[in-house]
Amino acid sequence: MTLPKNTITPDLSRAVLEAMNAATEAEVMPRWRSLNPDEIRTKSAEWDLVTDADEGAERLLTASLRELVDVPVVGEEATAKDASLLEIVNRPGACWVVDPVDGTRNFVAGKESFGCMVALIDDGRTQAAWITYPAVGREIHAARGIGTFLDGERLVTEAPQDPESLRGALAVKFHGGDPEELLARAATLGPVEPIRFCAAWDYLDVVTGATDYVSFSRTLPWDHAPGSLICTEAGLTSQRPDGSEYLPGDGGDGILTAHPSVWERVASTLTA
Repeated sequence: MTLPKNTITPDLSRAVLEAMNAATEAEVMPRWRSLNPDEIRTKSAEWDLVTDADEGAERLLTASLRELVDVPVVGEEATAKDASLLEIVNRPGACWVVDPVDGTRNFVAGKESFGCMVALIDDGRTQAAWITYPAVGREIHAARGIGTFLDGERLVTEAPQDPESLRGALAVKFHGGDPEELLARAATLGPVEPIRFCAAWDYLDVVTGATDYVSFSRTLPWDHAPGSLICTEAGLTSQRPDGSEYLPGDGGDGILTAHPSVWERVASTLTA
């Protein structure tokens, strides 16, 4: 089903945030810093964690979101069990994408840097996005052509204050080349730090100006569909490093987000 016109309204946005808050209040926050060992498991690798909080919150969100807009829900945890769900994101029509606990490793470690992310995709492009930060009580959301709103206030990201010394956040774990070479190239732009291993917070950092660019290699839709649209609607450029459009379901690699005034220079430096 393609979304009817005027589907994405302020009322829908408020309802999505309410559903996200209800899910995290019921399943996530009671377990934060209180997880039992038997509530933590691994998926594809030792670093790829899932908890009862992830799975419980995704179940609640899946039911709530389908009540709001009755289209398929592609959740990170459901897709871990049935990889064919990922194909829905690139098909014609609409779907929800859900990351119930983004930054699960941080959550397990008791850190504040985890989030809950939802996106509404239609015909392969993200149309609306929501991220909540349960440990600090913040939220950010956006709709295509409408703008980005942080804690209820319109947000437009300014150009970097010092374009000659850009602060970057860089993912190297799944980089196809030499990680040290990539870090060396990034260092020519200015100080560079590792990503937070929570895209929700990495995108918040760049959209609020705490960093000047963020570059990822893997770009699964539940990790990047929400943040990429939020940044784009705040005035940033969020694209594949070759300048092509980021489409959540296209199976491609790499996404670079930065202010348009420096995006080309960062992209050319990192991909030299």
